[in-house]
Amino acid sequence: MYLNCHSFHSLRYGTIPLDDLIEKAVRSGVSAMALTDINTVTGIYDFITACKQVNIKPLIGIDFRSGNDFRYIGLAKNAGGLAEMNRFLTHHNFKNIPLPMVAPEFESVVIIYAFANAPTELKTNEYIGIRPEEVGKLFGYKGSFEKMVVLQPVTFRTKKEYQLHKILRAIDTNILLSKLGDSDIATPYEVMVSEERLLTVYKDYPQIIANTQAIIDSCDFQFDFESPKNKKYYTNSQESDIALLTTLAHQGMQWRYGKDHAAALARVQKELKVIDDLQFSGYFLITWDIIRYSNSRGFLHIGRGSGANSIIAYCLGITDICPIELDLYFERFLNENRKSPPDFDIDWSWQERDVILEYIFNRYGYENVAFCGTNVEFKYRSIFREVGKVFGLPKEELDHLAKNPMRLQQSNSVVKEVQEYGMLLEKYPNQRSMHSCGILISEEPITNYTPLEMPPKGFPIVLFDMHVAEAIGFEKFDILSQRGIGHIDDTVKLVAKNRGIRINIRDTSISKNEAKANTYLAKGNTIGCFYIESPAMRGLLRRLKCDNYKTLVAASSIIRPGVAKSGMMKEYIFRHNHPNQFEYFHTVFEEQLGETYGIMVYQEDVIKIALHFGGLPAADGDILRRAMSGKGRSLAALQKVKDDFFASCAKQGHTETLSQEIYRQIESFAGYSFCKAHSASYAVESYQSLYLKVYYPIEFMVAVINNQGGFYRTEVYIHEARMAGATIYNPCVNKSEFTTTLYGEAVYLGFMHLQGLAAKLAEAIVKERNRNGDYLSLEDFCNRVAIGLESLKLLIFIGAFRETGKTKNQLLILASLLFNSAPSDHQMLLLQESVKEYQLPKLERSRFEDAFDEIELLGFPTSFTPFDLLQSTYRGDVMAQHLLQHHKKQVRMLAYLISRKQVPTVRGTMYFGTWVDFEGTYFDTVHFPDNLQQYPFQGGGCYLLLGTVEVDYHFPTLTILKMAKLPFVPDPRYSDAKDHQFLTQQRIKEDVSSTSREPYPRAHEINLPRYKMGNDAK
Repeated sequence: MYLNCHSFHSLRYGTIPLDDLIEKAVRSGVSAMALTDINTVTGIYDFITACKQVNIKPLIGIDFRSGNDFRYIGLAKNAGGLAEMNRFLTHHNFKNIPLPMVAPEFESVVIIYAFANAPTELKTNEYIGIRPEEVGKLFGYKGSFEKMVVLQPVTFRTKKEYQLHKILRAIDTNILLSKLGDSDIATPYEVMVSEERLLTVYKDYPQIIANTQAIIDSCDFQFDFESPKNKKYYTNSQESDIALLTTLAHQGMQWRYGKDHAAALARVQKELKVIDDLQFSGYFLITWDIIRYSNSRGFLHIGRGSGANSIIAYCLGITDICPIELDLYFERFLNENRKSPPDFDIDWSWQERDVILEYIFNRYGYENVAFCGTNVEFKYRSIFREVGKVFGLPKEELDHLAKNPMRLQQSNSVVKEVQEYGMLLEKYPNQRSMHSCGILISEEPITNYTPLEMPPKGFPIVLFDMHVAEAIGFEKFDILSQRGIGHIDDTVKLVAKNRGIRINIRDTSISKNEAKANTYLAKGNTIGCFYIESPAMRGLLRRLKCDNYKTLVAASSIIRPGVAKSGMMKEYIFRHNHPNQFEYFHTVFEEQLGETYGIMVYQEDVIKIALHFGGLPAADGDILRRAMSGKGRSLAALQKVKDDFFASCAKQGHTETLSQEIYRQIESFAGYSFCKAHSASYAVESYQSLYLKVYYPIEFMVAVINNQGGFYRTEVYIHEARMAGATIYNPCVNKSEFTTTLYGEAVYLGFMHLQGLAAKLAEAIVKERNRNGDYLSLEDFCNRVAIGLESLKLLIFIGAFRETGKTKNQLLILASLLFNSAPSDHQMLLLQESVKEYQLPKLERSRFEDAFDEIELLGFPTSFTPFDLLQSTYRGDVMAQHLLQHHKKQVRMLAYLISRKQVPTVRGTMYFGTWVDFEGTYFDTVHFPDNLQQYPFQGGGCYLLLGTVEVDYHFPTLTILKMAKLPFVPDPRYSDAKDHQFLTQQRIKEDVSSTSREPYPRAHEINLPRYKMGNDAK
């Protein structure tokens, strides 16, 4: 009898999680109920599954509203009814027009209007809902009851949740809680009671009860969760799909392996059989088609993820990972026992991804393609800010609530109420958004399953997330973007333009395991390179002396939080450096994980141990894999596998101690480990970027700068370019583009880096120059470019008119004279005649003024290094390149701060710092919590450091004992304003990052056995 139930998917309205709603229905003796969330079907598929498990008949529908104004309820009689409602709502979402007061002609939808605003004439499928509190109005009613039904909306469960509902409504309408009107909120009666109690209210109107039951009986929405929903065939049948895929695979096999490669042929044939049996030929071919289009446009892509386990993907050019070389098994990606569908993760440059997306939507049709949705949940900080706002707290208190843990917040009654209701909202969906990369390509119109929304990006999204998509039979295509590909692609183009050299960077054999690149790798000389440039990764590369592809593949995975948190990263480093100082603590680890010294590094390793040590069946191994990759949502299923693991270990005679230790290692991977193919894909891309850095360093750094960097700020990549031999020039009106440009070894910074200069103006400068030639003078520039005086001064201060031969001071005087001669009502200077040549005085200018102009306008100096600006001439007792020779010794160094990372420990916050010394060499520091209290960081700049050198497996760090920031020379531009002379240096930046992870275990806490254990011990 419940035809209008809201879950918390009625965003900022409903308060009941879906599982709780169904649990409440069971306790209330409900035999049938409808989920009708407001303008969405987000929860219907989970709802159907859960209802059937408890023998409740699920009805599905939509509560149609315009804003908060109720229009009508639609209930789907069947799948066609859902499609009708979806298309209706999609049309209004796309056109951004209000829903009509009267529902359209639906064939398979039951419509229920409110008693207060029902049309005078009702269609066959239309009814009027009578709420329990409205039954009294029927007394003496002379009309017919044949169109009336029971309408008991459900929105919350308790008085407390009713208050939560009001808070949600206040958040949604952005008003104070006290300002909510009756029309903004539900009535307090929208709760679920027992069916018996509900029907008692309507006992005098049996016709209404009968009508309601008739609707329930007429609605029979059936959904097939088992059949694939993706576009079935690339051609027109499964037979022709597998024939085409076979042809392409054999062509690609010859391209990748040459003729007569027996192992490759056997693998190709095995995979083709599985792909055909599981009917995934179309999925492979559609992916191949997207890649083919990408190649035709000259775009670079990276195929990664578990799809790289497939030799078919390798032969089709989807991935660049040879699964034979790395012993990757296809079953990790696709196997006959695996119910969940596969997916490919494919990266493009952030500049080219939208072109790929447009191709997919145009090629496969906007009716059949959409992005996955995602639910953005209320998060800790946003909860307290949002809830506190509707309680009327001022901004200062809101900031305090958002930034501090609850124990440090105030304890007044309002704050307690904010905390109480805020905690109730944790993990509630707050708003719908677009999945960052997941695309669905459907066989049927996608509105058969969901309404669509059109976000500002311009690509439609479905109203459910990737988990639901997978559950109902969709395999998503992950179309991603990353700046690392832009670095590689733009470098190749720059090298061709600057040096006339064409590099086929797609041929990974030229970069992977290249000797000079391996030397850079082992030294951690990888700044700018995809995935391997962070301080932590560079430190790991040095600790491992990583000089080959396979070690880099392992390093790409052990740096992940799951591996590091379990202690496996530290243990891997030890075993890599001391391969003769440990024993495999069980023969299975030697047999299955010999390549990684018995350390679980990849998701596949966990599966191997679960199967070969624990004796679990393959299906349970897959549950473990999905759980640790964050895709498994059933805690009950995971607990069962855990119980089965220990029971199976016991049957095989393993000791409890050994089994507990191994499962501890397995659990630590949860959500953070890579599959081996994913790590290998990252390693290949890392090698591609490293190869370019080694042989074409200036072009590479310009590409990194133009793709807006990576881990570090622009200044660091400019430093790298300078160390590679580049000469750095400030923006110039005759040489610079919007982005940074390269002429031989001369790097001209782009106008995009000039703070305060509008992008449109920068583009206009370049466009005019390209059209009519170089600017001959300041007057010529002002005649040709519409510019204001302040923007002109920015260009003068940065030296953009230095080719005129005039000093900055002379140019500033000339600019003022030019603007004074312009009409007073003219905001922009558009002179059409040459201007009188003025005799300009020669004004003295300090050599440091340019550097301080640069700090102000670019954020860093280019005319001088930061060391040149110091008052002190001291440059340190020890240079970074000699630190290895000072193990356990105290040294004094002078260095410029590049970045610091905040890390929690049991003793408080500590930092890891990255610095560059006077010679331009990087080194790292460690700052413990007690030391930071006395010697804290004081922003960007140069510091005098005193510390003890600690060498950890070839990698030196300086543990700081004392630290002091050193002052620059006074800013000569403020010689008459002493209080401003040291303000500019405060604009010097640093890169600051933090992590909320638990502290990594120390060596004694890891306690990983380095000897045989349990029943394998001798």
